[in-house]
Amino acid sequence: MLATFYAKALDADFDEPILGDKWARDIVDRIDYDWSKTAVTARTSPAVTTRSAHFDMWARQFLAVHPEAIVPHLGCGLDSRYYRIDPGPGVEWYDVDYPDVADLRRQLFPPREHCHIIAASVTDPAWLADVPADRPTLMIAEGLTMYLTEAEGVALLRRIVDHAPSGELQFDAFSRLGIKAQWTNRVVTRAGAKLHWGIDGPDEILEAVPGLRLLAYVSPFDSPAFARVAPRYRVMARVMSAFKKLRYMAAYHRYAF
Repeated sequence: MLATFYAKALDADFDEPILGDKWARDIVDRIDYDWSKTAVTARTSPAVTTRSAHFDMWARQFLAVHPEAIVPHLGCGLDSRYYRIDPGPGVEWYDVDYPDVADLRRQLFPPREHCHIIAASVTDPAWLADVPADRPTLMIAEGLTMYLTEAEGVALLRRIVDHAPSGELQFDAFSRLGIKAQWTNRVVTRAGAKLHWGIDGPDEILEAVPGLRLLAYVSPFDSPAFARVAPRYRVMARVMSAFKKLRYMAAYHRYAF
């Protein structure tokens, strides 16, 4: 959580930021933490900020069509997506994360009438009782699925689809190769975390979660946000994109229901 937050704060100080998250930039100094422990640097921050910029874009597209939507933002951490997007008053937004994270959010972010905080594990079915089920619903889960087991992840997606009348699921995932390669991810290893669920393509989600329709399955290298990274990253992307397993080692998923 702190690693991704710090990446956004570093990006906000760039002359030409990718995400431009002023909330992260202004809040980072209020947290008493040795940020060097995250292993995140200004050079590596685009791995986070390009992803966040992409999901901001998808969320804005959905909310432009559904200005009175429900948005469960799962495993939100310290992400300021609600404040970056600043949706209209018809949107009811629910940031969902563990109780200690929820408490920290309440200390760091100003309250907003239509932005709610739910202190719960996303795998606990009970939290959905606090979310209305009468409007189009956008589930956003950035940087979450790989930390769940397959059984937990599939059950979570099914609950959202069963709960809401219609909407979208937007999330990123690692392939099985990405899960196997987690030892190369310094942020994960520094945190002592472990990744579990690998998804090798949208067919696996469509088979596991009835009622879904694929809208987009995108490599991070093909995202419009990636076009804003430094040339050295684009060279790396061209090399990796030549091999499908590397091109989709991480991917952005978008489904309608």
